[in-house]
Amino acid sequence: MKPEVVIVGLGPAGPDLVTAGTLEAIASTEHRFVRTARHPSVGVLGRCHSFDHVYEAAGSFDEAYERMAADLLDAADSHGRILYAVPGSPLVAETTVGLLVSDDRVATMVVPALSFADLAWARLRLDPVAEGVRLVDGRRFGVEAAGERGPLLVAQCDNRMVLSEMKLAVDEPPADPVTVLHHLGLPEERIYDVSWDELDRLVATDHLTSVYIPELAAPIAVELSRFAELVRRLREECPWDRQQSHASLKRYLLEETYEVLEAIDGLDPESAGGFDQLEEELGDLLFQVVFHATIAAEEGRFTLADVARVVHDKLRARHPHVFGDVEAADAEEVRRNWEQIKRDEKPQRGVMEAIPQALPALALSTEVLRSAAALGLNPVAAEADRLRLVELVAELGTEVSGEEIGRVLVALVQVCLAAGVDAEDALRLTASGLRNRCREWEQLARRRGRQFPERSADEMAALWSEMTGATDSTG
Repeated sequence: MKPEVVIVGLGPAGPDLVTAGTLEAIASTEHRFVRTARHPSVGVLGRCHSFDHVYEAAGSFDEAYERMAADLLDAADSHGRILYAVPGSPLVAETTVGLLVSDDRVATMVVPALSFADLAWARLRLDPVAEGVRLVDGRRFGVEAAGERGPLLVAQCDNRMVLSEMKLAVDEPPADPVTVLHHLGLPEERIYDVSWDELDRLVATDHLTSVYIPELAAPIAVELSRFAELVRRLREECPWDRQQSHASLKRYLLEETYEVLEAIDGLDPESAGGFDQLEEELGDLLFQVVFHATIAAEEGRFTLADVARVVHDKLRARHPHVFGDVEAADAEEVRRNWEQIKRDEKPQRGVMEAIPQALPALALSTEVLRSAAALGLNPVAAEADRLRLVELVAELGTEVSGEEIGRVLVALVQVCLAAGVDAEDALRLTASGLRNRCREWEQLARRRGRQFPERSADEMAALWSEMTGATDSTG
């Protein structure tokens, strides 16, 4: 005869909502287990064993639920008959119950109970069948609500991160407020409306919090939400990802950024070549952004939704010619407006303080010179800049210092600014072209048995001059 697990629900709130069937099953079963003791009705169980310690030790919810089910199977095998109690109703959003019911090593008896959803329908005064309400798990909102427009009752809204990721998963926020259902059936019950933008900023959540969404304006951004969920799981279960910090990820963020730049340089719009590579590299860079946001969310600093909201609001404010009544005739006027708005946003911060010191040297020089021009210190005069560059090069002797070379390079960057050329891009493309020509030379030597063609020093110098002066700069 198979061991038996009697599964009961403790209802959505206090002992007054526990059913007679549940109380009878408790009284008739000696060995009792409860998924979590964090429930207002747990006292009706009397002496019982809680699985709260499993949550603390497990790396993820899935791992915790599998461990609980395994322990319950062992206990049933040892005692013959056990009772397992869960919050709410046994068959509503209870993963462990599903694992037990589907396991043919035990016989299960499920005792029906009142669910949090039953109280929600009463408080919202709606018929879920007539309205077509779908019940979804807040932790899997982006996946379970994919393509839905509502109405939705979202369970398991137990922390701010869950609410933030719900916001992130929606392409277009709902225009109407959503309803927060907190501690239903308890003396401190609260039911109130909140705007979508304020959902994760005003709501105090715990394991007894749900959200009702009457209507979504657009389907869920399922891919981005699935990706955020994957990164969170990597953070929970992968030893390497778990060890990372903002500081340790700096090198990877830099590497991925340069790989995106290289992919852009390799684009060929005419043949549509290189776009697959750019797509992949942008994904790697996005991973770094989501990784940093996930770490920050764990620390209670900010979430990925906060990152999206902040940059959304900043871009909207800095484009008054798009979202306001300001007119901008050309790109240069847009840039000037942008710089002025930045100064107005942080009036105590000088234009030079706004330049990141970690920029590559050419990019840093470009920003310093551009900002100097905004201060009226660096007027753009193409001919004077070229003459200044020629003078500095002519002053170089046989032994040059880093300071002298630095002045020459800054003067060259100034010439680039006057000509509308990005110095960083120009040097990168030319260096890439030179790399390709050197690679061709190396491959030629390999085909000849690694014996370089015998040439005199003058011939090699002429060849190098030809290679470095070539106009082909394809990456």
